[in-house]
Amino acid sequence: MTPGGPAPLRVGNASGFYGDRLDAVREMLTGGPLDVLTGDYLAELTMLILARDRDRPGPAGGPGRGYAKTFLRQMEEGLGLAADRGVRIVVNAGGLDPAGLAGALRDLAARVGVPSRIAHVEGDDLLARGWGERVLAANAYLGGQGIATALRAGADVVVTGRVTDAALVCGPAAAHFGWAADDWDRLAGAVVAGHVLECGAQATGGNYAFFTDLPGERMLRPGFPLAEIAEDGGSVVTKHPDHGGAVTVGTVTAQLLYETAGPRYLGPDVTARLDTVELTQQGPDRVRISGVRGEPPPPLLKVGLNALGGWRNEVAFVLTGLDVEAKAKLVRTQMEAALAGRRPADVRWTLARTDHPDAPVQEAASAVLRLVVRDQDPDVVGRAVSGAAVELGLASVPGFHLLAPPAAASPYGVFLARYVDAASVPHTVVLPDGERVPVAPPPRTAPPDPSPLPAPPLPAPLPPGPTRRAPLGLVAGARSGDKGGAANVGVWARDDPGWRWLAHELTVPALRRLLPETADLPVSRHLLPRLRAVNFVVDGLLGEGAAARARFDPQAKALGEWLRARELDIPEVLL
Repeated sequence: MTPGGPAPLRVGNASGFYGDRLDAVREMLTGGPLDVLTGDYLAELTMLILARDRDRPGPAGGPGRGYAKTFLRQMEEGLGLAADRGVRIVVNAGGLDPAGLAGALRDLAARVGVPSRIAHVEGDDLLARGWGERVLAANAYLGGQGIATALRAGADVVVTGRVTDAALVCGPAAAHFGWAADDWDRLAGAVVAGHVLECGAQATGGNYAFFTDLPGERMLRPGFPLAEIAEDGGSVVTKHPDHGGAVTVGTVTAQLLYETAGPRYLGPDVTARLDTVELTQQGPDRVRISGVRGEPPPPLLKVGLNALGGWRNEVAFVLTGLDVEAKAKLVRTQMEAALAGRRPADVRWTLARTDHPDAPVQEAASAVLRLVVRDQDPDVVGRAVSGAAVELGLASVPGFHLLAPPAAASPYGVFLARYVDAASVPHTVVLPDGERVPVAPPPRTAPPDPSPLPAPPLPAPLPPGPTRRAPLGLVAGARSGDKGGAANVGVWARDDPGWRWLAHELTVPALRRLLPETADLPVSRHLLPRLRAVNFVVDGLLGEGAAARARFDPQAKALGEWLRARELDIPEVLL
């Protein structure tokens, strides 16, 4: 950060997903000084939910609402609090109808008596281009320049549809400091800060691998993060002083690794180089981000397609006590015979051995046999499956019962990524006075280099010494997530000796051995030495995406914790 330069821009976050804590807006606006308050309400699965909301009849038989309705509830108090404190609000809660949400906000502002200049960003909705009859929503991931244009024009509130999560921070920073659209390093710094903030309390200790190291009383209700962004693009991640949670190099590292792939973090405004990020603990709850380098963005914008995939059903059979494997075999054979006449297109069985010998409670003596079926015909996976399961009630294994009553078939969605020329997308800002301003694409782009970056040098290995069989999680943290059908799991060491071991030990073959589900899938490994981290991307683990719900953990949220629970030979010096 440049000494003597302009004061940092304080950007806070009050939502990491649609359904996050409602009172976070009030907490952030009253907990300490802010310049901008952001909220991320959208995810790949959320866009499907909003598409179905939009297609249902709305109030009085009118059109449905394709935006995050909870944001309006937050603004009943939040508009006044923000106006009193001079805080501007930037959110992607507009979802599939940013114009509709902007109009509803104007009505709300008039009703509560808070004059507010409201702008919105549109152009991401590309459904009309025709992607197939099953596609319910098609949205390009826009960048932050539209947000910057609205703020420069004096907007108090900016509502967007589908933008990248980091754009909610990058846009305000670019507007505040007057950055040019090709100021790659500064933009990249703000993008990295935005990526840390976007998931709310995950940056302040939520979902943190080493949560037992954090003060227990502060973790009951983690606060939301904020970033003090400097004119040079560097930042300090922190939180309001009296709020719960903790901001450490570890919590920020975990969030940096969340839902990322290689060292190049591609975005519509800039490609941020994650391998250049430096983290420094500056004091209690203050982590400095510095050294971020940027490159021109790719010429193509990602378009997220949410489509109706078909129909699914699920039955969970409870198997208690002895002979679990034999019981599972009988149930499976009986169900397969019953479905032979009209077998669903996709049939998946999973036996979870959650049973324990000599268990003191019945639940601990039970395993779960899970059947998931999918088909284009709801009848094939509906009554045919549920009825067959119920009919086994008195004609199958001893102790037969189901975890829940069988249900009717339910629709499931799939997520597909497509790419279009950025210049062909009508990125547009509608200013508070109604003027429509087109947003130019980046002044320069660069196609992603198909060859990977040169692998950074490995650290010197630890000297040979005694080892002990133990869980990986005793010496390494992990954070995992989803991107369409792929899953990522980032693993980091807490100190240099741990990194020297991790970088050599946790290879792709080692990951396949520790996580057998990945054995036949494409896996890539990326080293991030400055974070003491390795990041794996497993293509195809989640099938057609989270909405398809084909896997036990459909968003790979706990994939990292499964990996940390796996045992391997660890040097005793680390333990």
